Amino acid sequence: MEILTTLQAIKDYAAQAKKQGKSIGLVPTMGALHEGHLTLMREARAKCDIVIASVFVNPTQFGPNEDYDAYPRQFAADCEKLESVNVDAVFHPEPAEMYPEGYCTYVNVEGDITHKLCGAQRPGHFRGVATVVTKLINLARADEAFFGQKDAQQVTVIRRFVEDLNINVHINMVPIAREENGLARSSRNTYLSPAEKEAALVLSRSLKAAKAAFANGEREISALEHIVTEELHKEPMANIDYVKAYAYPSLKPLTEASEDTLLAIAVKIGKTRLIDNVILSA
Repeated sequence: MEILTTLQAIKDYAAQAKKQGKSIGLVPTMGALHEGHLTLMREARAKCDIVIASVFVNPTQFGPNEDYDAYPRQFAADCEKLESVNVDAVFHPEPAEMYPEGYCTYVNVEGDITHKLCGAQRPGHFRGVATVVTKLINLARADEAFFGQKDAQQVTVIRRFVEDLNINVHINMVPIAREENGLARSSRNTYLSPAEKEAALVLSRSLKAAKAAFANGEREISALEHIVTEELHKEPMANIDYVKAYAYPSLKPLTEASEDTLLAIAVKIGKTRLIDNVILSA
């Protein structure tokens, strides 16, 4: 596996792959890799000739009071995991390489899809995401890019700017990877104490309860959101950020649920903010 740390290195690597007629799959990550990330890598491996992963904690998607400095960084361990799933190259730049002095260009997705859910709670977050993903897709000359359903709103935003800006890449959304107990895999799970990790199981449990109600015929959005909220309230450590249901992938408001309804939640367990979701048909 090649380690690429400069813009020129990844450009040269991608150019050589294209010269050989190979397809390129990109998996953007911020590192602290877990099984969820490796699932994305395997999907990319199955679809593409060359797999490039990025490991870059992107400063522009963190707010001033968020966990940029504390975000886990473990590049050596990440490389071992990437090699275990046959990734061909990893792009691991310094922030100054991606955002050099004088940098002043950003991709800003306007409209309702960025003003709800995590976008409402994290102003500027999706501007940072859209900017870095645009740069990574262009640098890697990616034919396919892979993202997890846990960040379903992010996938909608990325698909929106890819279409609007006529970027020639296909965006793949891969189902959420979960631990055996149901907890959605996340790099931020490393922040949780054993007691907090046990408490965090309430996220998947609450979504499972709503999905069961939907399967039994409940279609009222307010009722489904109420089921999730009531279940979350049973856990003293849980502090609800949001519980919302929208049509997916449009993220338009609904009064009645359908099979394409996204039920999404954000909850703080202690100081750690976790997100999870279900698509009711899945």
